[in-house]
Amino acid sequence: METVTGAVVVVTGAGRGIGRAIAEELGRAGARLVLNYSQSKEQAESLAAKLKDEGAQDAIAVRADVSDRTQAANLIDETVRRFDRLDVLVNNAGITIDRTLKNLTFDDWEQVIQTNLNGYFYTVKAALPIFMRQEDGRIINISSFVGQMGNFGQANYAAAKAGVIGFTKTAALELARSHVTVNAICPGFTDTDMYASVPDDVKEKIVKRIPLGRVGTAHEIARAVRFLAEDGAYITGQTLNINGGIYM
Repeated sequence: METVTGAVVVVTGAGRGIGRAIAEELGRAGARLVLNYSQSKEQAESLAAKLKDEGAQDAIAVRADVSDRTQAANLIDETVRRFDRLDVLVNNAGITIDRTLKNLTFDDWEQVIQTNLNGYFYTVKAALPIFMRQEDGRIINISSFVGQMGNFGQANYAAAKAGVIGFTKTAALELARSHVTVNAICPGFTDTDMYASVPDDVKEKIVKRIPLGRVGTAHEIARAVRFLAEDGAYITGQTLNINGGIYM
């Protein structure tokens, strides 16, 4: 597609952070948006109303915990019921439970893997018949630089995000015949509500690790999503690193 204007776009975890910025970017470009949320109902619904005022052709908020395969499938079904198609699926929903391996519980491991990796599979699995029937579409998976280089206290998160990269490459191979592209974006440290809660002394240490000397913005990640959606017809199976040089 040369433009997301009029395209039907699902963004998981759209109520806050990077997901919200992605929804804002695509909404202002005239997309028809399905804003998925699990807990952030008020934020998602207010964002839907805001985006319709700012240029989105349509925007609805749909609750679904994508770590549950039935709810993930219902999210895709509701999208097709409302709009009769699906053009772009942005898998962004995720959680963190940070502990060293010594203190990491089995439940901590399983919760993060279930949401941050299995949830991506569940939405893609549900969307496959639609994309294959249309013989067109974009799948954009938000991974992380942590899945490439690891990070202290984030074994569960790193494993999930590394899995997303491998999943992306295989899905790209299998869906190429249907003219569906599948790519991953790996943000570095990004200025979101989660980052804002980090103590100032820790932020200073983080910034010192980044060659460009600052953290990224959610808007920068959102612009990359739009690029892949609009100009990514010949880009598939790739990992786009937006990390200030912290991982090269």
